[in-house]
Amino acid sequence: MQVVVLGAGIVGLAAAYELQRQGHAVTVVDRAASGAGASSGNGAQLSYSYVQPLADPSIWGQLPKLLFAADSPLKLRPRLDPLQWRWVLQFMAACNAATSHAGTATLLALAAASRAGFEAMRADVQPDCDFSATGKLVLYRGAKALAGARRQMALQRGLGSEQRIVSPAECAQIEPALREASAQIAGAVYTPSECAADCLKVCRELERVLRARSARFVLGAEVTRLEVRGGMLVAARTTQGPVEADAFVLALGTASHPLGRQVGQYLPVYPLKGYSLTLDVTAAPDAAPRVSVTDAARKVVFARIGERLRVAGIVELVGGDTAIAPARIASLRDATRAVFPHCAGLDGDVHPWTGMRPATPTGLPIAGRLPGAPANLLFDTGHGALGFTLAFGTARQVAQALGAAG
Repeated sequence: MQVVVLGAGIVGLAAAYELQRQGHAVTVVDRAASGAGASSGNGAQLSYSYVQPLADPSIWGQLPKLLFAADSPLKLRPRLDPLQWRWVLQFMAACNAATSHAGTATLLALAAASRAGFEAMRADVQPDCDFSATGKLVLYRGAKALAGARRQMALQRGLGSEQRIVSPAECAQIEPALREASAQIAGAVYTPSECAADCLKVCRELERVLRARSARFVLGAEVTRLEVRGGMLVAARTTQGPVEADAFVLALGTASHPLGRQVGQYLPVYPLKGYSLTLDVTAAPDAAPRVSVTDAARKVVFARIGERLRVAGIVELVGGDTAIAPARIASLRDATRAVFPHCAGLDGDVHPWTGMRPATPTGLPIAGRLPGAPANLLFDTGHGALGFTLAFGTARQVAQALGAAG
C-alpha cells in the first residue's frame, strides 16, 4: 500500500519506519528538514517508567504560583483564541485523581510498547545517537512533594514500573555531580531503567535508513489542504504540488489541528512552548550528570547526550509565538547552576532553543482512526512533552490500525 506520512519529526518518522517495516511504500512530507521542529531540541530523556500526565490534581494548589510568579515554569498568556480557552478548560477539568490515574496507566502501557519498538529499531538501524541507559532521578525539595511522589510511585509500581525512593545521600552516590545539591532536597525517585538519546540524531538516522530502503521524502513542502472525495482522502495539497496515496498519516504536531478541521475533526492539540539549552561539558565532564535528572520543583530536565548536557523545561501557553525569550534561557542557566554548580559551559554559547510541543489536555496522544474522519486517514499527534518517549508506541498503533483495515 502507498502511504503518505505528513510530518518528519520523531513521531512521523517512527510511523514511517514501522509502516515501511510492515511492507508499505512510504512517502514522508514536511515543510522543513527531518527533526527540525520540536524534535530538534527536546529534553532528550526517554521516560518509559515515569510518565505522570501534566494534568494532575496538584496543579490546583500550585495555580497562583504557576500563573503569577515571575519565575514560574508555567506561563499562560491569554489570547483571543477559542482553541486556547477550550484547551485550558479541558486541561483543568482533567486535573483530578481519576483522570490522572487512568492517564498514567494508559501512558505506561504505551511507553512499554514504545520502548520495545525503539529497542527493535536500535537493533536494526544501529543509529549513532548518543544513547545511554544510566537511569533517572526525579528530585523533590520538600517532604510534601516527596510524599506525593511516593503515592505516584506506588501507583506506577502496581502497573509494572520499578522505582524506589532514595535519600539525598543516595542521590549523591548514584550521581556524584549532585553532591552539593543534595542538601537542597528531601529525596528523589530513582528509576534505574530510564534512558536518554539525541532525538535529532535519531531523526536523521531514520531518514537515512528510510531513504536507503526506497522511501520518498518531500521536504520543504508545506501541507496546505487535505482533499477529500467520496469519504476518502485522495491527496495532500502542498506548496510543491499534490501528493497522492492509498492512505495518509497526520503527524504534523501543532499543525495537525487546522488540518483536522478541514476533514471535520476537532483535534484538541495546542502548542506548549518549551525551551532548552545545550552545553559542551568536555572541560569538566564529571561536574555534569551522567544519570538523567529532573528537578520537579523547577520542572527542568537534565540529560547527558555524549559530551553535551541538554537542559530543557518551561511550559508556555502563548499561541504560536516562536521567539526565544532571554529571561527563559536565563532561568535554565540559573537552574543548572543551582543543581550542578560546577557544570562547565554556562558562560559560553548555550545553543538556546525553543519549540512547540503538541499537547492534548489529558496528555494522551491521538493515534489511529477517528470516527467521522476519512477512512484512509490515520492520526498520530498530541504527544506533548513525551513525543520522543511515545513515538514508537503510537507508530505501532497506527500500523496496526492500517493493517486491520487492510
